Amino acid sequence: MIAIVDYGVGNLFSLASSVRSLGAEVCVTGRAADLRAASHILLPGVGAFADAMGKLRATGLVPVLQAEAAHTPLLGICLGMQLLFDKSHEYGEHAGLGLIPGEVCPLAADLRDPALKVPHIGWNALDIVPGRADDPLFRYVKNGEYVYYVHSYYAKHCADSTLATSDYSLPVTGAVRRGLVYGTQFHPEKSGDTGLRLLRAFAEL
Repeated sequence: MIAIVDYGVGNLFSLASSVRSLGAEVCVTGRAADLRAASHILLPGVGAFADAMGKLRATGLVPVLQAEAAHTPLLGICLGMQLLFDKSHEYGEHAGLGLIPGEVCPLAADLRDPALKVPHIGWNALDIVPGRADDPLFRYVKNGEYVYYVHSYYAKHCADSTLATSDYSLPVTGAVRRGLVYGTQFHPEKSGDTGLRLLRAFAEL
């Protein structure tokens, strides 16, 4: 059973529908017992980092997620990926889950082409880091396939965990991994067939 964490943030219906289309059993839940019983955990998220972390803490699920991440595959999506890091600099400095070393910073401040718009919205090619193409997450995904982004902040100082990037005048961190903890800055559930194949690979971990 794949558990999708429900903490009041994220498009849960779209993600749940995508996972169900793969034939997987899905449970959208805010209950610790369900997360402990799950074979895989998905942590979605949209909006602001501090607000999301506040809502996640209010559920009491932060220590549960931190404990389950040691032995259960966990995938953070978009803001859910950002929550996996040590901290974010979105409207101040805020602590994250600390599951992946690194920090989340404003994209606009680092763009090499000031003509590019922020948020970074739309399809972009996935550049798999050399030596990472054999990661199980890419079992059905090839280098150069397109995925869908919507974000204004991105992960930095996380080279050791980076699986793939996408070019937006700089290498935007697109996918990360540390142990059983994965994250995608892009939305697999909005990335068409490529996204579904990635979700299938995650469900097979």
